[in-house]
Amino acid sequence: MLDRLQFIKQRFDEVSDLVINPEIIADQKRYVALNKEYKDLKALVDKREEYIKVLGNMEEAQEIIADGSDAEMVDMAKLQMDEAKERLPQLEEEIKFMLIPKDPEDAKNVMVEIRAGTGGDEASIFAGDLYRMYTRYCENKGWRTSVVDVSEGTSGGYKEVIFEVTGEDVYGTLKFEAGVHRVQRVPQTETQGRIHTSAATVMVLPEAEEFDVQIDMNDVRIDLFCSSGPGGQSVNTTKSAVRMTHIPTGLVAQCQDEKSQHKNKDKALQVLRSRLYEMELAKKQEEDAAKRNSQVSSGDRSAKIRTYNYPQGRVTDHRIGLTIYDLDGVMNGSVQKLIDELQLVNNTEKLKESEVF
Repeated sequence: MLDRLQFIKQRFDEVSDLVINPEIIADQKRYVALNKEYKDLKALVDKREEYIKVLGNMEEAQEIIADGSDAEMVDMAKLQMDEAKERLPQLEEEIKFMLIPKDPEDAKNVMVEIRAGTGGDEASIFAGDLYRMYTRYCENKGWRTSVVDVSEGTSGGYKEVIFEVTGEDVYGTLKFEAGVHRVQRVPQTETQGRIHTSAATVMVLPEAEEFDVQIDMNDVRIDLFCSSGPGGQSVNTTKSAVRMTHIPTGLVAQCQDEKSQHKNKDKALQVLRSRLYEMELAKKQEEDAAKRNSQVSSGDRSAKIRTYNYPQGRVTDHRIGLTIYDLDGVMNGSVQKLIDELQLVNNTEKLKESEVF
């Protein structure tokens, strides 16, 4: 393990020099990539220092115990040895997971799209519940959310809501939330007290940078229309809302959240770029998942991934067979336990296939 960590230390020293090189700083794409690599390597180099320190403590303790001339020092050395023996396997496990090759997409910001599925008005209400769940989760993480487009349901909630999330490692955290979410509960409109099953689809698109996807604006049709919904006097009087259609693929993106047509154009283009990027990424993810037979693939957007059962107060993730009896907490943004378990399963699968050691 030390040999592998020494190689990482050498690469860290190289990257440390590169990120302050004026030529690299001038090349924005390369600078961003190297800066991300620097942060990842720094975490590993810090672990390497701790690992070397623990090994050093064991060696020092062994020498004192072998000498045996000072009883008090021997007792202290034995305590030091016990602590080091306990910490060493934990450290090795942490380092193994950190050495798993990282998905370059994981650091990206995302566009989250939530759409009401089967279940009529109740599906729209559930889509609204999911939106609140994710925005509260993002708030707890210190991430910023910004609505891009909204289509409201007739009885509350949303037929569709698209919002942007910016922060650290957003895609790597949220990517396994993509798929069909199902709710089982008695709708507010149900007079007989019968439990209904409704669904909503969540898509998580890594936000594409300009250098990730080149769009020829000659291939894009732009339509302007009046915004709908809340927004004051400018609503239905100014053509500030923007719809963009990418003619070669038929993909459509629109934004009406901003009062400025220019800002809406920028946001719609951002969504379009992310959707084009996600199309290519989805193909790759499906291929990777097929190779690995992964339980937690983020490639299949039609898969039923989770059930929220209100009568039993439970949330079940079907991919890993995990059930949590804290529905209220989850719906109020406490999604981390589910995400941690999904990431653990995914990393364990990657560890088996990468044969790092």
